[in-house]
Amino acid sequence: MSKSRIYTAALIVIGDEILSGRTADKNIPQISKWLNVQGIRLAEVRVIADDMDAIAEAVNILRARNDYLFTTGGIGPTHDDITVDAIAKALGLDVVIHPAARAILEKYYADKGGLNEGRLRMARVPEGADLIENRMSGAPGIHLENLYLMAGVPHITAGMLDGLTGTLEGGAPLLSATVGAWAPESEIADILIASENAHEGCQIGSYPFFRNGKVGANFVVRSTEADALAACTAGLKAGLEEAGYEVTEGGI
Repeated sequence: MSKSRIYTAALIVIGDEILSGRTADKNIPQISKWLNVQGIRLAEVRVIADDMDAIAEAVNILRARNDYLFTTGGIGPTHDDITVDAIAKALGLDVVIHPAARAILEKYYADKGGLNEGRLRMARVPEGADLIENRMSGAPGIHLENLYLMAGVPHITAGMLDGLTGTLEGGAPLLSATVGAWAPESEIADILIASENAHEGCQIGSYPFFRNGKVGANFVVRSTEADALAACTAGLKAGLEEAGYEVTEGGI
């Protein structure tokens, strides 16, 4: 692990059901939190339809400018599960049946009607790929170069992430602290800027809200260094209090 280097990842969420609103995505927050523990920052997310060319284009763009690229969705047994084909196209590879994946599926479905054509689709990988263990439903995820193809079902994705824990190179985890105040952003913008500028390596995010007829905001301070985080948080708190605002540690 290199503490000074910042490692980044991108995520492509694949599926017409996400874009149509029929399904609410739950993978973005769980992957983001997991990556942070690994010392990797989720830098960008794209939601892509079940479209071969669109997926391939996004894969080639995002894998080139990030250390890691994760995808969720589109690796199941049906005809519209085209993630494997799209990534193989993006990398100029053939799609093959992975022998270990086939063996896993044969064992898993031995007492569930056996391995039919649809189920065998879940053993397809871009040529040269490795497998990501799936402890929940048999069908494995796929790892190839800096690409990680995960399931779309959140609890299955969680199991795959668990299996990957500690296997990716990362930097120092991003730490955070939150304070809140009943303060309009427009009135304290200069305090936020001054606090961030005074503490190198810290970033402050401002998240306004309107409750019970009042305007307020929570401020999230982030840094990879615990001492810098504490100093910036204390400085922000002092600045807000000096401006006449009561500060709630942990947020409102």
